[in-house]
Amino acid sequence: MKTWRVGTFSMGASLLLLGIYLILSQLMGLDITNMLISWWPVILVVLGIEILLYLLFSKQEKPYLKYDILSIFFVGILGTVGIGVALISSTGIVDKVSASMDREHRTHELPAYEQAVSKEVKRVVIETGNNAVTIEGSNAKDVSMFGTYTASSGKNEKLIETSEDYVSSTVKGDTLYLAIKDIPNEAVGMFDQYGMMSPTILVPQNVKLEVVGNHNEITIKPRKLMSDWSIDKSSYLDIQLEENSDVKLVASKINDIVGELKDWKIKKESINEADEEYDYDDSGLIEEATFQLGKGSHEIQINDTSQVQLKIVH
Repeated sequence: MKTWRVGTFSMGASLLLLGIYLILSQLMGLDITNMLISWWPVILVVLGIEILLYLLFSKQEKPYLKYDILSIFFVGILGTVGIGVALISSTGIVDKVSASMDREHRTHELPAYEQAVSKEVKRVVIETGNNAVTIEGSNAKDVSMFGTYTASSGKNEKLIETSEDYVSSTVKGDTLYLAIKDIPNEAVGMFDQYGMMSPTILVPQNVKLEVVGNHNEITIKPRKLMSDWSIDKSSYLDIQLEENSDVKLVASKINDIVGELKDWKIKKESINEADEEYDYDDSGLIEEATFQLGKGSHEIQINDTSQVQLKIVH
């Protein structure tokens, strides 16, 4: 007479179910991670059914459970691994691993942004965030923005779907306020997710402009400037002026000037002696520097900037 040892059937059923799950995942392209997480509770169900059936159909007056130790040990390992995977999955790590394996470094176009500038708007204030931005003067009647962003993302994932995802705008009185948002970054061990945005902003030439940086790179191309601009808190400011421009640059509290130097008038801070003009090659923080094209009818003020580069476009 054969002896029924509890656990033998459970181990066989567990291996059978696991094999079926793996075959289906290969043939049907199912997510094996989710399948492995969801199938393991079946082991406990099968083991419980086996015990109940043994007690129900046993012909002994007082049934005594006999266990197949090796099978129970194997089933226990499968159950423990399944519970561990489920607990890890509940923390979101499994999803992050899956997303990380599917992630690639891609460059996408920014959704175009346009904001009409009414006659009441006399000033535009732009907060650049941490992005490297390019700002150009335009003869259009609106502020527009376009460009690209590079990010680590899944195949069908876009971090920026609409212009509202990367810029917010508000009109208060005679001022249009624009704030460029940063792409969400994530830095947790191997699951780093980062992005960089390079927007280009077109601003009407006849509107006063104030740019507030965050010690980031800023490029400005005023073209035929017909108003005053100011640039604050840039780590590197690239200024591109047309040769026939009528503009005056006034820079204060900057560390370095590169590019066209011969026509700059530079005064550096001096210690324990009267302020005086220095040659550019002398060391020291630049207290004030000016550069002028034409009559200098319009002014670009530069404040709290590490490095300024000037290019004259012929």
